[in-house]
Amino acid sequence: MLVISDGAPGLIGAAEQVLAKSLRQRCLIHRARNVLAKVPTVAQAEVKAEFWKIFDDIEAEPGQAAVDVARGRIAAFEKHYGTTYPAAVKCLTADVASLTVYLRFPKEHWKRIRHSNFIERTFGETRRRVKVIGRLPGERSCLPLVWAVLDRASKGWRGVKHTPSTTRLLVDIRRQLMEPPRSITPTDSHQREEVETVTAVA
Repeated sequence: MLVISDGAPGLIGAAEQVLAKSLRQRCLIHRARNVLAKVPTVAQAEVKAEFWKIFDDIEAEPGQAAVDVARGRIAAFEKHYGTTYPAAVKCLTADVASLTVYLRFPKEHWKRIRHSNFIERTFGETRRRVKVIGRLPGERSCLPLVWAVLDRASKGWRGVKHTPSTTRLLVDIRRQLMEPPRSITPTDSHQREEVETVTAVA
Protein backbone atom coordinates (compact mmCIF):
# COMPACT_ATOMS: atom_id res chain seq x y z
CA MET A 1 0.00 0.00 0.00
CA LEU A 2 2.90 2.39 0.67
CA VAL A 3 6.33 2.84 -0.90
CA ILE A 4 8.78 5.08 0.97
CA SER A 5 11.70 6.35 -1.09
CA ASP A 6 14.04 9.21 -1.76
CA GLY A 7 13.90 11.09 -5.05
CA ALA A 8 15.95 8.64 -7.15
CA PRO A 9 14.18 8.58 -10.55
CA GLY A 10 15.05 4.93 -11.19
CA LEU A 11 13.62 3.81 -7.87
CA ILE A 12 10.46 5.88 -8.34
CA GLY A 13 10.04 4.52 -11.87
CA ALA A 14 10.45 0.94 -10.68
CA ALA A 15 7.90 1.47 -7.88
CA GLU A 16 5.40 3.00 -10.28
CA GLN A 17 5.81 0.09 -12.67
CA VAL A 18 5.79 -2.80 -10.19
CA LEU A 19 3.56 -1.30 -7.49
CA ALA A 20 1.38 0.91 -9.65
CA LYS A 21 -1.55 1.03 -7.23
CA SER A 22 0.53 1.84 -4.16
CA LEU A 23 0.95 5.29 -2.65
CA ARG A 24 4.44 6.83 -2.52
CA GLN A 25 5.81 8.72 0.47
CA ARG A 26 8.88 10.89 -0.09
CA CYS A 27 11.40 10.30 2.71
CA LEU A 28 11.21 13.39 4.95
CA ILE A 29 14.76 12.96 6.20
CA HIS A 30 16.13 13.00 2.65
CA ARG A 31 13.94 16.01 1.85
CA ALA A 32 15.16 17.83 4.99
CA ARG A 33 18.76 17.28 3.87
CA ASN A 34 17.91 18.58 0.39
CA VAL A 35 16.31 21.71 1.86
CA LEU A 36 19.17 22.39 4.29
CA ALA A 37 21.75 22.03 1.50
CA LYS A 38 20.27 25.22 0.04
CA VAL A 39 20.54 27.20 3.28
CA PRO A 40 23.69 28.87 4.71
CA THR A 41 25.35 26.91 7.52
CA VAL A 42 24.58 29.61 10.10
CA ALA A 43 20.83 29.31 9.45
CA GLN A 44 20.55 25.54 9.07
CA ALA A 45 19.64 24.81 12.70
CA GLU A 46 16.77 27.30 12.57
CA VAL A 47 15.44 26.11 9.21
CA LYS A 48 15.76 22.47 10.25
CA ALA A 49 13.66 23.12 13.37
CA GLU A 50 11.02 24.92 11.29
CA PHE A 51 11.00 22.11 8.74
CA TRP A 52 10.17 19.50 11.36
CA LYS A 53 7.53 21.73 12.93
CA ILE A 54 5.60 21.27 9.69
CA PHE A 55 5.27 17.53 10.19
CA ASP A 56 5.45 17.06 13.98
CA ASP A 57 2.57 17.26 16.48
CA ILE A 58 -0.32 17.20 14.03
CA GLU A 59 -3.43 16.66 16.14
CA ALA A 60 -5.88 16.17 13.27
CA GLU A 61 -7.25 12.74 12.49
CA PRO A 62 -5.52 10.70 9.74
CA GLY A 63 -6.68 11.59 6.26
CA GLN A 64 -7.39 14.83 4.46
CA ALA A 65 -7.72 16.83 7.69
CA ALA A 66 -4.14 15.99 8.70
CA VAL A 67 -2.87 16.62 5.17
CA ASP A 68 -4.53 20.06 5.18
CA VAL A 69 -2.79 20.96 8.46
CA ALA A 70 0.61 20.05 6.98
CA ARG A 71 -0.14 21.96 3.78
CA GLY A 72 -1.07 25.03 5.81
CA ARG A 73 2.22 24.82 7.69
CA ILE A 74 4.13 24.45 4.42
CA ALA A 75 2.40 27.59 3.11
CA ALA A 76 3.47 29.43 6.28
CA PHE A 77 7.07 28.17 5.84
CA GLU A 78 7.00 29.38 2.23
CA LYS A 79 5.72 32.80 3.26
CA HIS A 80 8.36 33.15 5.98
CA TYR A 81 11.41 31.95 4.02
CA GLY A 82 10.34 32.55 0.41
CA THR A 83 12.36 35.73 0.01
CA THR A 84 15.35 34.77 2.18
CA TYR A 85 15.90 31.21 0.96
CA PRO A 86 13.90 30.78 -2.27
CA ALA A 87 15.85 27.70 -3.43
CA ALA A 88 15.14 25.91 -0.13
CA VAL A 89 11.45 26.79 -0.32
CA LYS A 90 11.25 25.62 -3.92
CA CYS A 91 12.86 22.33 -2.89
CA LEU A 92 10.25 21.85 -0.15
CA THR A 93 7.23 22.80 -2.24
CA ALA A 94 8.23 20.94 -5.43
CA ASP A 95 6.45 17.74 -4.42
CA VAL A 96 4.17 18.51 -1.48
CA ALA A 97 1.73 15.71 -2.29
CA SER A 98 4.35 12.97 -1.76
CA LEU A 99 5.56 14.54 1.50
CA THR A 100 2.16 14.20 3.19
CA VAL A 101 1.03 10.74 2.04
CA TYR A 102 1.92 9.14 5.38
CA LEU A 103 -0.75 11.29 7.06
CA ARG A 104 -3.43 9.13 5.48
CA PHE A 105 -2.24 6.14 7.49
CA PRO A 106 -2.76 5.39 11.21
CA LYS A 107 -1.37 8.10 13.47
CA GLU A 108 0.48 5.48 15.51
CA HIS A 109 2.57 4.68 12.42
CA TRP A 110 3.39 8.21 11.27
CA LYS A 111 6.89 8.57 12.73
CA ARG A 112 7.97 5.21 11.29
CA ILE A 113 6.56 5.49 7.77
CA ARG A 114 7.55 9.05 6.90
CA HIS A 115 11.18 8.14 6.22
CA SER A 116 13.20 5.25 4.79
CA ASN A 117 16.05 5.20 7.33
CA PHE A 118 15.03 1.90 8.90
CA ILE A 119 15.76 0.08 5.65
CA GLU A 120 18.85 2.03 4.62
CA ARG A 121 20.91 0.34 7.31
CA THR A 122 20.49 -2.89 5.36
CA PHE A 123 22.35 -1.39 2.39
CA GLY A 124 25.64 -1.44 4.30
CA GLU A 125 25.11 -5.06 5.32
CA THR A 126 24.35 -6.01 1.71
CA ARG A 127 27.48 -4.23 0.46
CA ARG A 128 29.58 -5.98 3.11
CA ARG A 129 28.40 -9.40 1.99
CA VAL A 130 28.78 -8.64 -1.71
CA LYS A 131 32.32 -7.38 -1.10
CA VAL A 132 33.28 -10.82 0.24
CA ILE A 133 31.79 -12.55 -2.80
CA GLY A 134 33.56 -10.23 -5.21
CA ARG A 135 31.15 -10.39 -8.10
CA LEU A 136 27.63 -11.74 -8.43
CA PRO A 137 27.09 -13.82 -11.58
CA GLY A 138 23.57 -12.48 -12.13
CA GLU A 139 20.31 -11.17 -10.76
CA ARG A 140 19.17 -14.57 -9.50
CA SER A 141 22.17 -14.89 -7.20
CA CYS A 142 21.68 -11.32 -5.95
CA LEU A 143 18.01 -11.57 -4.99
CA PRO A 144 18.37 -14.35 -2.37
CA LEU A 145 21.21 -12.40 -0.75
CA VAL A 146 19.19 -9.18 -0.56
CA TRP A 147 16.14 -11.09 0.65
CA ALA A 148 18.16 -12.77 3.43
CA VAL A 149 19.50 -9.42 4.63
CA LEU A 150 16.03 -7.85 4.66
CA ASP A 151 14.47 -10.88 6.33
CA ARG A 152 17.04 -10.81 9.11
CA ALA A 153 16.75 -7.04 9.58
CA SER A 154 12.94 -7.09 9.64
CA LYS A 155 12.94 -9.24 12.78
CA GLY A 156 14.34 -6.29 14.69
CA TRP A 157 12.03 -3.62 13.29
CA ARG A 158 9.76 -2.01 15.85
CA GLY A 159 7.24 0.80 16.01
CA VAL A 160 4.37 -0.31 13.76
CA LYS A 161 1.77 -1.63 16.18
CA HIS A 162 -1.67 -2.77 15.15
CA THR A 163 -4.90 -2.18 17.01
CA PRO A 164 -8.48 -2.72 15.82
CA SER A 165 -8.72 0.95 14.79
CA THR A 166 -5.42 0.98 12.84
CA THR A 167 -6.37 -2.27 11.12
CA ARG A 168 -9.74 -0.85 10.07
CA LEU A 169 -8.08 2.23 8.58
CA LEU A 170 -5.51 0.12 6.71
CA VAL A 171 -8.28 -2.10 5.34
CA ASP A 172 -10.15 1.00 4.13
CA ILE A 173 -7.03 2.37 2.42
CA ARG A 174 -6.32 -0.99 0.81
CA ARG A 175 -9.87 -1.16 -0.50
CA GLN A 176 -9.60 2.36 -1.94
CA LEU A 177 -6.30 1.56 -3.68
CA MET A 178 -6.88 -2.00 -4.83
CA GLU A 179 -10.64 -2.07 -5.32
CA PRO A 180 -11.76 1.45 -6.24
CA PRO A 181 -15.52 1.81 -6.81
CA ARG A 182 -16.42 1.28 -10.46
CA SER A 183 -18.44 4.05 -12.05
CA ILE A 184 -21.53 3.06 -14.00
CA THR A 185 -20.82 3.64 -17.66
CA PRO A 186 -23.59 4.21 -20.22
CA THR A 187 -23.14 0.58 -21.34
CA ASP A 188 -23.56 -0.67 -17.77
CA SER A 189 -26.63 1.51 -17.33
CA HIS A 190 -28.14 0.22 -20.57
CA GLN A 191 -27.49 -3.39 -19.58
CA ARG A 192 -29.04 -2.80 -16.17
CA GLU A 193 -32.16 -1.33 -17.78
CA GLU A 194 -32.44 -4.40 -20.01
CA VAL A 195 -32.19 -6.73 -16.99
CA GLU A 196 -34.84 -4.72 -15.14
CA THR A 197 -37.10 -4.85 -18.21
CA VAL A 198 -36.70 -8.61 -18.58
CA THR A 199 -37.43 -9.06 -14.88
CA ALA A 200 -40.54 -6.92 -15.13
CA VAL A 201 -41.81 -8.87 -18.15
CA ALA A 202 -41.11 -12.19 -16.46
